[in-house]
Amino acid sequence: MLFYNLNKPSEKVDFKTATIQGLGSEKGLFFPERIPLFPSSWINNLENYSDEEIAWSVMNQYAGETIPEKILRQITAETIAFNIPLVSVSKNIYTLELFHGPTLAFKDVGARFMSRCLGYFMKDNDRSVTVLVATSGDTGGAVANGFLGVEGVNVVILYPSGKISPVQELQLTTPGKNITALEVEGSFDDCQALVKQAFSDKELTEKIFLTSANSINVARWLPQQIYYFLAWKQWKDKLNPPVISVPSGNFGNICAGLLAFHSGLPVKHFIAACNVNAVVPEYLKTGLFKPVKAKSSLSNAMDVGDPSNFVRVLALFNSEFEPLKQTMSSESISDEETGAAIRTLYREFGYLADPHGAVGWLALDRWLKIHPNQEGIFLETAHPVKFPDTVEKFSGKPVRIPDSVQALFSKKKTSVKIKADYIVFLEKLLENKR
Repeated sequence: MLFYNLNKPSEKVDFKTATIQGLGSEKGLFFPERIPLFPSSWINNLENYSDEEIAWSVMNQYAGETIPEKILRQITAETIAFNIPLVSVSKNIYTLELFHGPTLAFKDVGARFMSRCLGYFMKDNDRSVTVLVATSGDTGGAVANGFLGVEGVNVVILYPSGKISPVQELQLTTPGKNITALEVEGSFDDCQALVKQAFSDKELTEKIFLTSANSINVARWLPQQIYYFLAWKQWKDKLNPPVISVPSGNFGNICAGLLAFHSGLPVKHFIAACNVNAVVPEYLKTGLFKPVKAKSSLSNAMDVGDPSNFVRVLALFNSEFEPLKQTMSSESISDEETGAAIRTLYREFGYLADPHGAVGWLALDRWLKIHPNQEGIFLETAHPVKFPDTVEKFSGKPVRIPDSVQALFSKKKTSVKIKADYIVFLEKLLENKR
C-alpha cells in the first residue's frame, strides 16, 4: 500500500515513511493510493472473529508491507486492549463508548497504534524523533500516555491556554520524562498552524527530525476505523444498518468511518455532529468551504474552525459534492442545546454523557425523528469526568471520579506558556532539543 500527497499527488510513500514524516511536502496530507474492499462474507460474520483479529485484518491492509505480521498483531492487540461496548440508550439509539482506554477518550486508539508503530520504525535509527502535536483537548493526553518513555522519541504538545478542561490539562502536563507541554495563548487553530509551519520549515527540519501525532498522521487516523467495525460486530439487526453520528472537530474520526464505509462497512448514513464551529454544516448548505476563527464552546475538543482532515473527506468522494451530501449530513449544536441534551439524556434515559457525546446524540435524535424507521449510533468520545462542571450542572448528577483520574490531582502541572508566534515557538522547540 502506497500513500500519496493530496497537495502533490506525484509524491508517493509507504506506510513507514508516511508515519515518520507525518506530512508530505507543501503541507500535504497523505492518503491511501487505493481503498481496500473487504469481502462481504467477512464483514457479515464479524461476530465469529475476535476483536484482535478484526483490528489486525483492518490495519494489515495499510501497514502490513512495512511491519511483520507478528509485530503488527501485537500492536493492534495492544491498541484495543480495553472494552469498546455498544450500549443501548433508548428504543432506537445506541452509543459506542470509546472512553474506556487509559486516558478516557477515543484518541487512545489512534495514539496507542501510532506510538507502537513509530517505536518499531525508530528502534534501529540513530536519530531521535520529535513528535509535534496540537490538541484541542483529548489528543494531548492520549499522545502523552501512548509515547511516554518510548526510547528515541520526544513529544512536544501544544494546547490552547484556558480552553481545555482541568483533567485534560493534567493528563498532558504531568507525565514528565520525554513529554513537553507548550501552553499557547490562542486557539486550537493557532496551535495547529504552528505545527504545520514547523513541518514546512526546511531549515528546522534539517536540525530536528519531526513527525506529527495529530490525526493528520496516517498512523493516528487510520486505526480509528477499527471501532466502526467493532460497532458493526455488536449490531444486532444486520438487515438494517445504523445511522452513525460522530462528534466532529478536526474530522479525522468521521473520515475514518467514511473510509471504512468505502471499504464495505454497512452504514445507512453519517452525521457530522458539530458545535457552534459550523464550517462543514455551512459547506453542505452552500458548497463553499470557508474556514473561520474557532469559537469556544462546552464541547471544546471540537472547537476547530479549519478542520484539517476535511480534505481527506473530499478525497474519498473525489471532491464531488452530491455523493458526499447523500452520504453525510451535518448539524450545528449550540451550547444551550448541548446542555439541554445532557439533561435529557440523564433524566429521561439514565445515561450520563459528556458534552461531545451529547452533541452527537442530539444530532442523531433529530435525524431519527425525521426518519422514524431507522436506528442509530452516536459515538461517546470522552468520559464525563473530563467535563465535571458542565455535566453536573446540566444533569444534576455528581460525576464519579475514576481512580486513574483521582491520582492526577496530586501531580504538579508543568507547562511552558508561549504566545501564538512562530519565532517564539521555534526558540522553545530548539531549546527542547538541547
